[in-house]
Amino acid sequence: MSEAHARVDDELCVGTGVCEATAPDLFEVGDDGVSHVLVESIPSDRLDAAREAAANCPTRALKVE
Repeated sequence: MSEAHARVDDELCVGTGVCEATAPDLFEVGDDGVSHVLVESIPSDRLDAAREAAANCPTRALKVE
C-alpha cells in the first residue's frame, strides 16, 4: 500500500475540532481557527483514525488519500 496523506481545505474548515478530538496526534485546530495536519505521511496504524476523522468532519474539509 502506498503512503496515505491528509489535507484540509481551508475554505471549508470551520474549526469544529472533530478531527483533533478523533486523532489528536494527526490533527490540531490552530490559532487561525482551522485544522492543520501534523504529519506528512499517516502511519498505517493510524490510518483508520484519520479516515474516521475525515468521515466525521461536518463540513467535509478533511480528505485522506
